Amino acid sequence: MIFALELKKLRRTGFAPIFLGGGMLASAVPLINMAVRTETFTGLSGDPFSILMDENWGLMAQLTILLVVCGCCLIYHTEYADRGALKMNTLPVRQTSLFCGKFGVTLLFALLALALQTASLAFSGIHWFSDRSLNLRGLLQSMGFEIIMLLPTLTLMLFAASLFQSMWLSLGAGVILTFLGSMIQESHLILSLIPFAAPYRMLHAVSPEDIRTCILICIVQTMVFGMMEIIYLRIRRIFT
Repeated sequence: MIFALELKKLRRTGFAPIFLGGGMLASAVPLINMAVRTETFTGLSGDPFSILMDENWGLMAQLTILLVVCGCCLIYHTEYADRGALKMNTLPVRQTSLFCGKFGVTLLFALLALALQTASLAFSGIHWFSDRSLNLRGLLQSMGFEIIMLLPTLTLMLFAASLFQSMWLSLGAGVILTFLGSMIQESHLILSLIPFAAPYRMLHAVSPEDIRTCILICIVQTMVFGMMEIIYLRIRRIFT
């Protein structure tokens, strides 16, 4: 019910076109890169998937993060417009349920964007590396890994968007953090797993013994940011 309610709120906000357009833009990165510099990439030795990820994922991840930032800001802008958040307080609906609904909707559309990117990488590998076998299973595992890496960023951004009635404050903070995250993506493993930096991590570039650590840290961060939102909502309920 909450999930359907959140989808209904977003029908005329441009939320879906933003994610669809952003996902297509990120998906175009490997296609354009391969079309323009075909011989450069096909001349490299190794697994086609690793080559495609190494050369394209940095920009693709950054576009995906910016997409999540815009989506989170927009989904809460609809709550604060015309004092909608205060009106929701009068209804027999838990605020935590609304947050979970927003999280579910944003995650769903983020998955759609990542699915488009996965399809683009698969097509690029099959089309331009036809003489090599593409590890499709590895591609799917990598995209699953990227989803987990994106969760802390998504949850933290939703929390930040819920704090400010002005969408421009949370949007500005999100954009700044996005570019800061891109600067520390190659740092120490633990530091590179903070929100806005973790999505740059690639499964094939992480040692097998560190994969569980990456997944565990991102899940814990997601839970912590979710608890922060619950605490904030309880405090806000007292003073509103």
